[in-house]
Amino acid sequence: MSLVKRNEDFPMWPSIFNDFFGRNFMDFANKNFSATNTTLPSVNIKEDHDQFSVELAAPGFSKSDFNIELNNNVLTISSDKKIENETKEGENFSRKEFSYQSFSRSFSLPNTIDEEQIKAQYENGILILTLPKKDEAKPKPAIQINIE
Repeated sequence: MSLVKRNEDFPMWPSIFNDFFGRNFMDFANKNFSATNTTLPSVNIKEDHDQFSVELAAPGFSKSDFNIELNNNVLTISSDKKIENETKEGENFSRKEFSYQSFSRSFSLPNTIDEEQIKAQYENGILILTLPKKDEAKPKPAIQINIE
């Protein structure tokens, strides 16, 4: 169930007209930003016969910036990155802006994942997690049964 905001500024017009003018088309807060008002990295999740693959786009980070945790079949990928520019002795500035980037993405994993074999690598701005399936979860080829 979802709540719908109604704007009754134009009560004489059909509700579709009210809905159109009641929307804020530039509001990305619920889709693209985290609670810290930073953008959330985009994710691709692929599945094949042997494994799942999670690709997270996070350019400008290094391997040490990520925290990857698996707890009760919930995979959480997060980062807290604080950038401070060095100031040289004797420098005066009237404004200095700090940079702080953080995000957290969580995914519920099926019980078919082999947790001990999960691997992660970070290359060219993409964090790639490989989540192999347990042998019993992999599809087995059809078996021909002979009639006696």
